Amino acid sequence: MRPRMAAGIAAAEPETTDAPRPPLVRELVLVAALFVVYKCGRLFANGHEARAFGNAGRVWDLERAVHLPGEGGVQGLLLNSGTVVHAANAYYAWVHFPATVAFLVWLYWRRPAHYLWARRALALLTAAALALHLLVPLAPPRMLAAAGLVDTARVYGPSVYGATPETDSMANQFAAMPSLHFGWALMVAIGLIAATRGRWRVLWLLHPLVTLLVVVGTANHYWLDALVATVLLVTALVLVRVPPVRAGAAPR
Repeated sequence: MRPRMAAGIAAAEPETTDAPRPPLVRELVLVAALFVVYKCGRLFANGHEARAFGNAGRVWDLERAVHLPGEGGVQGLLLNSGTVVHAANAYYAWVHFPATVAFLVWLYWRRPAHYLWARRALALLTAAALALHLLVPLAPPRMLAAAGLVDTARVYGPSVYGATPETDSMANQFAAMPSLHFGWALMVAIGLIAATRGRWRVLWLLHPLVTLLVVVGTANHYWLDALVATVLLVTALVLVRVPPVRAGAAPR
């Protein structure tokens, strides 16, 4: 094979890292255990209705005091089209968890060092979020009468929540702060930007941007929920050092 042709093929090959992959079974057990602990913790935090609505009122008043844009402005854009609002509900229901799993699977297979970094950062973010869910129960804006917002999932579907918080056995509806939908989406984007060298990799930030508009527009979260998630993620990333991309790796 000619040297020039060989160099071209090498440049087109996927980027690799020198870090060995951690044992797959161990990682599956660890991630599953973390997920179970998180779900049990969220369910343990159920109840506390009076505190959740009291905190919701304070968050709403604080946002107005600091002149944050009203969540209703974003929702108004969605409600202009039944198709758009249904798509937003579907994005909220079906993209959050699968996108994060796909992100971790891809990192595990193609960027083992970045996988360990991302998994640790996500674990720290999720643990901190669970602590806040327990300490500061918060009703989402769709439940707050003062917000005057539509529960788009209930009206247009699809919905991932039960009819009432008390009967919902799958999720804690009083765990609005922080927004892990946004926090995880932001970590996915940051992780993919850090693990790749492509010219257009900054476009991964569209995922958290769309997620932010979706969680606010569907009245599942306040702006402050996303802000707190960002602060927690930044803290986690300060504590967990990102591995460098290997010098001379092919851009993707």
